[in-house]
Amino acid sequence: MTSPTAQQLYRFLEDRFACAQACTECARACAVRASLVDPDGSDRHERVRRLGIMCAEVCDATCHVLSEEGRQDEGEIRVRLEWCRSVCLECAGAFDEQPGAESAAAGCRSCAEACSEFLRSLA
Repeated sequence: MTSPTAQQLYRFLEDRFACAQACTECARACAVRASLVDPDGSDRHERVRRLGIMCAEVCDATCHVLSEEGRQDEGEIRVRLEWCRSVCLECAGAFDEQPGAESAAAGCRSCAEACSEFLRSLA
């Protein structure tokens, strides 16, 4: 096994930072969007609100994992990234059905893409 080059290490850290930043932005957008959904609304509104809250929590937790110094298990990071990507895509789909939620849906998709990019750098 060879050690990573400086360029590979730099790219890894850059991808990790970009993913953590996308997670933070997505968490913020989802929390704001979830707070705008009427909690006494229809079942569909309740689903959107719950997905927004869950996405904010998952993205926030993922950001914390990526921001920790020290060595985390690569398998654990992969599982976290895949989970975050999945929740973000589901939330984006739910936000697509809500008028005025376009930017939150885009934030979710951007986060999912950042997670995918970082997963590719782990390969």
